[in-house]
Amino acid sequence: MSPDGSSVGAFPPRRLWVHILLFVLTLITSTFCGGLYYGWLESPDLLVRLADPRLITEGLKFSLPLLAILLAHESGHVLAARRHGLPATLPYFIPMPIPFPYSPGTMGAVIRIRASIRNRRSLLDVGAAGPLAGFVTLIPVLLIGLALSRVQEVTTASSGLIYFGEPLLFRFLARVVFFPHLGPDQDIFLHPTAWAAWFGLLVTALNLLPFSQLDGGHVGYALLGRWHRRVVWGLYAVLLGLGLLWPGWWLWAIIILILGLRHPMVLDENLPLDRRRRWVGWLALAVLVLSFTPVPVWIAP
Repeated sequence: MSPDGSSVGAFPPRRLWVHILLFVLTLITSTFCGGLYYGWLESPDLLVRLADPRLITEGLKFSLPLLAILLAHESGHVLAARRHGLPATLPYFIPMPIPFPYSPGTMGAVIRIRASIRNRRSLLDVGAAGPLAGFVTLIPVLLIGLALSRVQEVTTASSGLIYFGEPLLFRFLARVVFFPHLGPDQDIFLHPTAWAAWFGLLVTALNLLPFSQLDGGHVGYALLGRWHRRVVWGLYAVLLGLGLLWPGWWLWAIIILILGLRHPMVLDENLPLDRRRRWVGWLALAVLVLSFTPVPVWIAP
């Protein structure tokens, strides 16, 4: 996710073990959840699935590509920050030890930048580098996952199942490229690797919401400057309206309100962006459109 821009010195090398430990724990929790909920395990019995030796092998098909996407995202931030002389930590992965239903087993990853970002050019580079790097990484993951997915029949007995929304990129590749002849009584049974790409798209979209110190807040403020603080309230109203479609957006609206809607000022707000950076900024917003779905999750009536 986005850096916090706090002004403390970089972490000493002895803290490397913390990053490694968190990564290993996240690999374990995401592998477990990936095998439990997204692996192609045949039994609906939870205890049978827990005892199935394929739990680990199927889980790795989910966890490894998902962590690769998250690692690419955070590495993009780190490399861009250090290119501008900003001391950035290595990624902190966040495991989710409680296997909530259909949990990815992780709450993502974060870095910290221990210095103030001085101008909009640096802010644009750092903010956009993460989601663009993660997006480039998830495209081949999505292609491979969809190629390994299969079609299943959907019956009237399928009510009560949890369904997941389809971002524009996902929908185009799934229903136009890979499964163009999908019937009305059929659905796509996703391979665990395709699920990893789906979660990668969700993480990308959430990070690119144009508020506060999220990646999208960095990009929006870098592009618009002072105007961003004026339009952000209208965008927040749109987010609240989306909560009528999916109540999860109201939770995000509360989180964003706590963080603060408006992006804090950089030291040199008047330094304009060059043409290349403007194109990068608009490209990041295009990635938001391709990754976004208004209703990420719903239960079939």
